[in-house]
Amino acid sequence: MKRLRILLARLFSAPRSWWRATTQRQRLEAEMEAELASHLENLTADLVRAGFSPKEARRRAHIALGSAVVHKDAMRSSLGLRLFDDIASDLRYSARRLRRSIGFTAVATVSLALAIGANTTIFSLAKQLLYERLAVSHAEELRLLSWTGTRNHVAVHHIWGDYSPFPGGRVGSTSFSYPAYLQLRAHNAVMQDLFAFKETGMNATIAGNAQQAQVELVSGNYYGELGVGPALGRVINASDDAEPGRSPVAVISYGLWERAFGRSQTAIGQVIKLNEVSLTIVGVNPKGFTGAKNTLQSPDLFVPMSMQPLVSPHGEDGSLLTDPIEWWVNVMGRVKPGTSDATALATLDGQLGAVVKATMPVRPIEDLPKLDLRDGSRGLFYQQRTFAKPMAVLLTMVGFVLLLACANIANLMLARSTQRQREMSVRLALGAGRIRIARQMLVESLMLAALGGLGGMALGYLGSELIPKLVDNAWERNQFQIHFDWKVFSFTAGVTILTGILFGLAPAFAAARTKVSSDLKETSKSMSRRRKGWGGRSLVGFQIALSTLLVIGAGLFLRTLASLNAVDVGFRTDHLLLAEVSLPHKEYPDGKDIAFHKRLVEGFAGTPGVEAVSPTWVAYIADDMSRTDFVPDGEAYDKTKDYGEDYNVVGDSFFSMMQIPILAGRPFGPQDTPTSAKVGIINARLAKERFGSQNPIGKRFAMDYHDSDGKGVKAANEWIQIVGVCADTRYANLRDEPPPQFFLAFSQQPSVGGSLNYAIRTRMNPDTVVPSLRRVLQQQDPDVPLINVRTQEQQIDAATKQELVFVTLTSGFGMLALALASVGIYGVMAYSVANRTNEIGIRLALGAQPRQVLAMVLREATWISLAGVVVGLGAALILARLVKSMLYGLEPADPVSLIAGAVLLIAVGLAASWLPARRAASVEPVEALRHE
Repeated sequence: MKRLRILLARLFSAPRSWWRATTQRQRLEAEMEAELASHLENLTADLVRAGFSPKEARRRAHIALGSAVVHKDAMRSSLGLRLFDDIASDLRYSARRLRRSIGFTAVATVSLALAIGANTTIFSLAKQLLYERLAVSHAEELRLLSWTGTRNHVAVHHIWGDYSPFPGGRVGSTSFSYPAYLQLRAHNAVMQDLFAFKETGMNATIAGNAQQAQVELVSGNYYGELGVGPALGRVINASDDAEPGRSPVAVISYGLWERAFGRSQTAIGQVIKLNEVSLTIVGVNPKGFTGAKNTLQSPDLFVPMSMQPLVSPHGEDGSLLTDPIEWWVNVMGRVKPGTSDATALATLDGQLGAVVKATMPVRPIEDLPKLDLRDGSRGLFYQQRTFAKPMAVLLTMVGFVLLLACANIANLMLARSTQRQREMSVRLALGAGRIRIARQMLVESLMLAALGGLGGMALGYLGSELIPKLVDNAWERNQFQIHFDWKVFSFTAGVTILTGILFGLAPAFAAARTKVSSDLKETSKSMSRRRKGWGGRSLVGFQIALSTLLVIGAGLFLRTLASLNAVDVGFRTDHLLLAEVSLPHKEYPDGKDIAFHKRLVEGFAGTPGVEAVSPTWVAYIADDMSRTDFVPDGEAYDKTKDYGEDYNVVGDSFFSMMQIPILAGRPFGPQDTPTSAKVGIINARLAKERFGSQNPIGKRFAMDYHDSDGKGVKAANEWIQIVGVCADTRYANLRDEPPPQFFLAFSQQPSVGGSLNYAIRTRMNPDTVVPSLRRVLQQQDPDVPLINVRTQEQQIDAATKQELVFVTLTSGFGMLALALASVGIYGVMAYSVANRTNEIGIRLALGAQPRQVLAMVLREATWISLAGVVVGLGAALILARLVKSMLYGLEPADPVSLIAGAVLLIAVGLAASWLPARRAASVEPVEALRHE
């Protein structure tokens, strides 16, 4: 036991002594000085007593004691301070070296700052999009319930929410019916609890302003299960969700609290309207809470699920709370401690099958949905499908930019280390160890990296502020923010250290291999440097290869954007305004909503500056679509066949206003009334695919031939007669070819069933008529806002926004790569010319012409560039195939991009080596040979 105590005392005494010596350094130095002085005095006194004179005694005492510096150094080493002293000395020396070479330091720092800043910006964006978790307690424990089934054979037919195809003919969704949720929760034995939520858009009147708001309907246990408390007031609890329509309360987001109420505490108790239903604000969510759906932005309002029949009625009686057919709510929960995900999944899957059988009609040919448990820490995580691949490409590209910068700085430092060979030889000759020399070079590299890291941090912060502005749409409120937090700081610090080590290893290794005997001889300088120049040339070739890859990648995405911008959408886009009006179903039931919109069409058409107006269910190039059955009369119906086609419901002036040609028949007109025979128009592609060479005019078709439960067919009076054929147009986006499409007359529809888009042709700048249009709408109903107001051209620009941001970033990386490559080529060629001055002088003295020397240097640069370009082309071809799905209008092996990239890099290589070549050609033989 005693030995253990002694051992423990020794273990703790060393760190304690080191800490005391580090924090009280001046005191330690004074104590060492006093102790050495005391030893010297005592030894001198002993020698005086031995008969020596005081002067001789002191001299002998100094000799016997030895160097005070050595003793102090030994004492510092015993306390563990020697390494820190050496590093501090290295830092001071490195700072002096970098300060003396201000040009090199500036170039290296700027190069590193740009590369590290690019990496920081893209990492912060990727973190926010793909790796950020919900701002709730223990988000990693959340599990999202979802299901999969066989395409066209799963028992679930009515879905209000996501619906995604999967490999193997499977489909899936995260939506459940509310009765299914209640049954799963009631019989739950494996989850701590299950909570439900649904986000949707609604009309809101807040502080007297009519606007569109994002609303999240939540179950009574929503906040309790997420572990989220209010910033002000209270949250929604179980009593608020006990009975349908009995608790008209709302919790607002922190952002809405700031915008609408200026963070005033008087917001609590304020009454707002949601789809004409009055609600009382009872609480404010904490800052940073974005709800359970996603991590990007928060809904404006949170309302009890029990209010759904009033604020967002759906179905025949308006309530989805008792409807087992409509699957619409999202469900989350936490697995109980001690229960595995596999056990929870097996139990819940069995329960879901039983619930479906008990609450829904299931045909013999249909299979039951199979439940799945997903990671719920990032909500529904829709952004993964959209951004996972683009972010992987961007991260790869900025990684290449960082490697390029490292190679550039390593090249410059290798050149500097070659110039410092005599210095290293002298230091080695004086007793310095090779590890000590390598460490000195590595410290210099890390100090340079730290300077670049600081600049990169600042540029990364600016980039994280700029990117949200690049993806902003003029007609939508953008709440997307990139959080520049400690994770980003840690990433930048790690990249900085890694960068310093990467570009510092080669110079450190080269310095440590310095040969004392040969490098002290001036005559060996040219030969050794010429031989070692191949390391620099190899790094330049590597830089050119990476630059070729980045430039070609940027070229492919630039040509993709150009191809998308050149797409002919099939209709006139200028002076075309798009807007949307959403009527609350409670105030405007079926029939009444049609009457409202007809009055609104007349009001809009009479507005000064408006040329024509047409309602349209689908706004083109807006990633929106409507799809239903299209079954021609006389065609035998096959339940296993997909008859779905895209369609649109439009006004009488739609085709003339959009300048979509009618190829056969007629457009819609005043003769098409609610009581007249139902008519439709098809586009040329649908006519070709469904009717072949036959004339489709006068033929009939049915839509919704059977409902999704397989019940019934259309009666004879529900057939729709084709009265016209129009030209093809793009529909949902620019990438897809014009699809088969048919049109129905708005004047013959019994109801709208939700929001309705308006296409408005103007005689003047569309923005100037917007205030007048808003006034027209306010005269009809002051609580209904005009939303999503934008021009068709703005909508098309928004459709290519992701490509535009991608091209902007990749082009920036490509230009940075070109700049770094040109600096690298210039540095290596200038260094080569400087080291070969004697050789070039001899060549000129022996009769070589200046143009021959110029050609020699340019030829060397061309071969380096060609080697790098060939390697870069091979890498670009491989990587281009991986991003094939992101390209449009060209193949991965696009010859224009490949040739342009290769020519550009060769041209940059020649341009960067032109000045060194000119300098070599202007060498005076006498001056060059004078130093020999």
